[in-house]
Amino acid sequence: MLLSKACEYGLRSTLYLASLDEDGYVSIGTISDKLDISFAFLTKIFQQLNEAGLLKSHRGPSGGVAFTKPTDEISLYEIVVAIDGEDLFEECVLGLPGCGHEKPCPIHDRWATERSRLERLFKRNTLDDMASQIKNFDVRLVPTVT
Repeated sequence: MLLSKACEYGLRSTLYLASLDEDGYVSIGTISDKLDISFAFLTKIFQQLNEAGLLKSHRGPSGGVAFTKPTDEISLYEIVVAIDGEDLFEECVLGLPGCGHEKPCPIHDRWATERSRLERLFKRNTLDDMASQIKNFDVRLVPTVT
């Protein structure tokens, strides 16, 4: 996949958090348990989102994480960039340094088109949009057990 495991988990966990009908802080342990994500790994991901100004955290018995602004103001793009950076939207898909219009890789032109579409998709969709999908259409955030 094009997104790192940390980014996948970051998207899943923020979508879960956005889908809750709770205001205030939600325990990282609760999110970790519900989504079957390592607590330590999730904590590191949330630190990145905190540093990006998307989440705030509070320690203590009633602590956890919460969004810093309404979920309809947080795009999926912001989550992706906070965790993986902008490389997905700027770099060569084959990882070749210097790939560009002058010295393209074999996939350059096709990837440039798809990369732009992917960037638009992430920028146009907010956590609130996706939380509505979760609530209204019973879509899942946890892998299916086979």
